[in-house]
Amino acid sequence: MAEKENISLEATPEQLLYAKLLEKGMYIGLLILLITFGLYAFGVMDPYIPLDKISHYWNMNVNDYLHHANIKAGWAWVGMLKYGDFVNFIGIAILAGITILCYAAIIPTLLKNDDKVYAVLALLEVIILTIAASGILGAGGH
Repeated sequence: MAEKENISLEATPEQLLYAKLLEKGMYIGLLILLITFGLYAFGVMDPYIPLDKISHYWNMNVNDYLHHANIKAGWAWVGMLKYGDFVNFIGIAILAGITILCYAAIIPTLLKNDDKVYAVLALLEVIILTIAASGILGAGGH
């Protein structure tokens, strides 16, 4: 009978760091979503699309909506943060981008533990996700 290897089920330091950052980022993103939605829902900030006209856009696809509402695609929402219906995007961007920060944060730990292959993979993940989020390839997304 072959001996079974002792496999540790404990999380590694980089897994714990990743999870800790992901948890904090998730809570921050959700809190910002809650706050910004409150600003929008309670009328503290005026919306870009007036509430009495929003139903006109519901049956449109995204390209038609952007065209008829005169909204530029991509990261143009950053310039529209003065509107209540766009300020919500801050929390969404945090939730979408926290993974990049998590991967970047574990690279030093991986290098310290001499896990060069995983460090390179984490670095590539940061690069790929950043390029995808930037929209510079023009392949949709942001």
